[in-house]
Amino acid sequence: MIKDNSKKYLLLLAPVLCIAHLLVSLNMPSLVYYTETKTKTLHFSDEPADYVAAKVEAYVMKNVDALGYDTIDPETSSGCEIFTDRNKSEIYDDLHRYLKDLVGYNNLVRSFKSPIPDIRKELTGFADRDREVCNTLELHPDGMKGVFKNSELSLSVTTGYLEPLLPPMRHPLICIEGFGKHLMNMDYLVHDFAAICRNLRPTSRTVLIDMGASLDFHKKEENQVQPAIYLTEIFQKFGMPFDHIYAFEITPKEPQQVYELLPDKLQAAYHWINVAVDPTEGAKMNPLTLVLKNFNKDDLIVVKLDVDTPSVEFPLAYQLLTNDRFSKLVDLFYFEHHVHLKELSGSWGRSMDGSVKDSLDMFYNIRKKGIAAHFWP
Repeated sequence: MIKDNSKKYLLLLAPVLCIAHLLVSLNMPSLVYYTETKTKTLHFSDEPADYVAAKVEAYVMKNVDALGYDTIDPETSSGCEIFTDRNKSEIYDDLHRYLKDLVGYNNLVRSFKSPIPDIRKELTGFADRDREVCNTLELHPDGMKGVFKNSELSLSVTTGYLEPLLPPMRHPLICIEGFGKHLMNMDYLVHDFAAICRNLRPTSRTVLIDMGASLDFHKKEENQVQPAIYLTEIFQKFGMPFDHIYAFEITPKEPQQVYELLPDKLQAAYHWINVAVDPTEGAKMNPLTLVLKNFNKDDLIVVKLDVDTPSVEFPLAYQLLTNDRFSKLVDLFYFEHHVHLKELSGSWGRSMDGSVKDSLDMFYNIRKKGIAAHFWP
């Protein structure tokens, strides 16, 4: 017979045991969690976190000094060596297994056809029904784990699985098959659209804030879509067409020319704002102010930042990192961060500021805030 005191403890433990059993039954990832201390030093912890770094990302974050990423301006560091030199790190084989899985992922993305043009029209607000709807966006019966069978992705509790944060901040094939061929290759980006869908409501609005929206800045290479169009196409492919696209661009352009370049399917959603972005927090022409004043946490907010001006970009990225109001609203963030990376120093030139370590730290901590931060080409 159990003593009275023991009964009390069992009653107190019951909810904890139930939750543990639920997590096991849901096959939640049992990875090492990556956190940050008050002294800004990164370390491993077994405590749950909102963001779980993949094995290769965690290794890089832990070994930034040994890998040579903590440089002092104007010294640059190579992002390619971990992919080309087996002796550079302990994760060489892991990285190449990941690259093979990445090819399979992109093949599945290209062949995917959503049965639902706008996933929100099938959502009801009832959890079980909506889970079934969102499951139609899975690329594999076993989800993303079934796609990346031989490697590991990073994981956000808000937007699901995503690619590990890794140098060279582009597709790693620039290191293996050539810089020119893969400079604008977007296939390094990984999205978990089923998980993104599970955060939507029937009334959710889908919004893209595009800072640096020059449509002809990057010329289209063979078999590669323009980065300006990439986001709209992939979100639409998975049943999430944008209701509003706020395109900020400082370079003067005739509106007629802009709208002639746009695909017909984007015409109704597109707002061309041909002015400079103001990075001052709360400023009228700060695009993040637009988010705060007009949208809510049920909306899908995607922000792309690529204005090639560090004095504008850094304050905006910092606002995402430090202002909790933004982290509660913004879901995905794409940013071309010009740091002292050897492979891109020729393209970035004098706009480089900071080290590869600085960039890894920034993106990692933005991800910890619940925003899926991705390197942008």
